[in-house]
Amino acid sequence: MSQEIEIGLGKKGRLGYALDDVAIVPSRRTRDPEDVSTSWQIDAYEFDVPVIGAPMDSVTSPATAIAMGKMGALGVLDLEGLWTRYEDPTPLLDEIAGLPADQATERIQQIYAEPVKPELITQRLHEIRAAGVTVAGALSPQRTQQFYSTVVDAGVDLFVIRGTVVSAEHVSSGQEPLNLKKFIYDLDVPVIVGGASNYTAALHLMRTGAAGVLVGFGGGAVSATRQTIGVQAPMATAIADVAEARRDYMDESGGRYVQVIADGGMGDSGSFVKALALGADAVMLGAPLARATEAPGKGTHWGSEARHQTLPRGYRTTVGTVGPLEQVLFGPSHQADGKTNFIGALKRAMASTGYVDVKNFQRCGMVVNPYSAR
Repeated sequence: MSQEIEIGLGKKGRLGYALDDVAIVPSRRTRDPEDVSTSWQIDAYEFDVPVIGAPMDSVTSPATAIAMGKMGALGVLDLEGLWTRYEDPTPLLDEIAGLPADQATERIQQIYAEPVKPELITQRLHEIRAAGVTVAGALSPQRTQQFYSTVVDAGVDLFVIRGTVVSAEHVSSGQEPLNLKKFIYDLDVPVIVGGASNYTAALHLMRTGAAGVLVGFGGGAVSATRQTIGVQAPMATAIADVAEARRDYMDESGGRYVQVIADGGMGDSGSFVKALALGADAVMLGAPLARATEAPGKGTHWGSEARHQTLPRGYRTTVGTVGPLEQVLFGPSHQADGKTNFIGALKRAMASTGYVDVKNFQRCGMVVNPYSAR
């Protein structure tokens, strides 16, 4: 039963836990890390590791999407980012990386005022396709109806609809809203949609026919939704809630399994591992991959929230550089800071709890120790 706390006489609030508030409990059975599998599958697409590169310009370019794909992960290109607004965005990426903090957001707004060009969407997706890896691209709900046909015609394998908050029932007095259920039904490619942060919202998204649901608001390291619009989702509780919605939807639908993908707020390998233990099938990473030497942000990181023209809900931050992408994912680590060897950390945690694959790892025991890491 969820615990509610009285905020005042007229309002109660549910107690929610962040990833720092929980920890994994080793079991009576252990095994060798070499004997566990970290593979993951969504629809017909199989991956060696449960890692998705976030559709953020500081993380995923066509080149890094290809690199992630060749390492067994999935890179998702932001189809409203600089790569689809400019023929050569490299000078602008360099400029954003070098901006003083007090000027960065305003300049980002100016740079992203350039319109998205459909022909560049096609060109970028073709670049990724030519490398022989799985092709994934993301649009916001507001732009999906405008550009989805271009995306599908370009040959995308996985279509991502990603926003701060995405619902199955959006009401608008100004325009015809996106009907997610009809849109997904009519589309020939699997759709991942989100973010959702509670049981009810996730269950309704699953009922639209989505292949995967994103949990959270993304951009944990660069998000200011709590400061700007008062919205936040403690990730441990959100992931567990959505995992429960997945279980109930399986019963309701006669066995249809929807992938749960944790999105945002996992800046170290410990948080990454705990997200999977709480019920996520895969994790969408931003800041950890932005620290790779190949990352387009060159040690800085920002998301789509920072480019909003009237109410930016994010900012550019400095995350530093720790090593090549391969080292971030597979090690070796030379510091005990959780910034490299994410897959090695996952294998070690799975081995410590005795589970051989990620799906069964979701059954591991956990403890709650709020505020211990703060």
